[in-house]
Amino acid sequence: MVKVPVVSAPVAATTEVAALLRPGALNLRTLPPLALYVHWPWCVRKCPYCDFNSHEPAGGIAAIPEADYLAALRADLEAALPLVWGRHVVSIFIGGGTPSLLSATGLERLLSDVRALLPLEADCEVTLEANPGTFEAAKFAAFRAAGVTRLSIGVQSFDDEQLARLGRIHDGAQASAAIEAAQRTFDEFNLDLMYGLPEQTLDAAQRDVERALSFGPPHLSLYQLTLEANTVFAKYPPRLPDEDTVAAIGDWIEARTAGAGYGHYEVSAYARAGHRCRHNLNYWQFGDYLGIGAGAHSKLSFPHRIVRQVRFRQPASYLQNARQGRFVAESVEVGRADLPFEFMLNALRLSDGFEPTLFTERTGLALSSIERALGLAESRGLIVRDHRRIVPTPLGRRFLSDLQGLFLPQPPAAG
Repeated sequence: MVKVPVVSAPVAATTEVAALLRPGALNLRTLPPLALYVHWPWCVRKCPYCDFNSHEPAGGIAAIPEADYLAALRADLEAALPLVWGRHVVSIFIGGGTPSLLSATGLERLLSDVRALLPLEADCEVTLEANPGTFEAAKFAAFRAAGVTRLSIGVQSFDDEQLARLGRIHDGAQASAAIEAAQRTFDEFNLDLMYGLPEQTLDAAQRDVERALSFGPPHLSLYQLTLEANTVFAKYPPRLPDEDTVAAIGDWIEARTAGAGYGHYEVSAYARAGHRCRHNLNYWQFGDYLGIGAGAHSKLSFPHRIVRQVRFRQPASYLQNARQGRFVAESVEVGRADLPFEFMLNALRLSDGFEPTLFTERTGLALSSIERALGLAESRGLIVRDHRRIVPTPLGRRFLSDLQGLFLPQPPAAG
């Protein structure tokens, strides 16, 4: 990958954009759909399993500088406009952290700023992540009135003992109340649940999923708990279920959700017909996204190159740099050799795979450039393919990391 010079906002419009539009190694005939990600970096309390860019405010939630942060977000978006000029936004995702800590007026201001600066598709999906511990029925209604079309509720479990172990600030009753409020307010909502929790049995996991299904959510996200580096759980590992128990839970989830009418369309995503998350689908189909806010990531395509950016991570650093018109901490051009793996890291997560033409559309590379890796994956039973689709097999989904790894850049042959 090649580092792209990071410059302040006033210079970016004249220097950086011109550099990004110059001739390069790729030839993208069309640009992919564009999504917007907005990061809210604060939580009431940091969960011990969480490796996201989330922070407990030193003075409590009353000390969160909401007005300053919203002003920085607008300035961040304004500075980025030359990079996405004229492109319509298909979806918006407000994540965190705990963005439901935003005041109703703050969220309305945020979405008003976005609408004033970016052209949105008429059916633009607008998702906001919500924590049941910060749930207020009136606030949910205000979020909907401000333009949020989809709520994603971080339930994780309905078991009070497990919620305490996970460091969550809500209990099972609060989770149920938040879901019932979402049912009354939103046509589209998602429930996040985890399995493979500390000492969790198959019966306990089944109770959690059955409770979630009882609400009839249009969409479910079911994640296996993993111990991520630089988390409390990594330093002080809890006792997790053995591999056989986790596998049994996964197999049961697969059968139970299918029986309840949910399609397992991505590694951790299940949806009723017509309710897939468009924002996440854009990620998995190697679409573009502009990320604003502390630590937000972007992936942006231009006719001859693809660039990844990262904003300043720490909220205080982000705000300090924003006052000087600086938002991007790092900007890197993705090299041709890295693009196959970057594409497959996303697209192979989809249960129904992808059309071969999508690879060329999104990377600017010929499909023949990955023929060796495709042939190897097919010979090992990890994919099936024809002229219409390339699809991971059940074995490929089970060993997804191995499958994706086949598309890593190959070292040059010894001469």
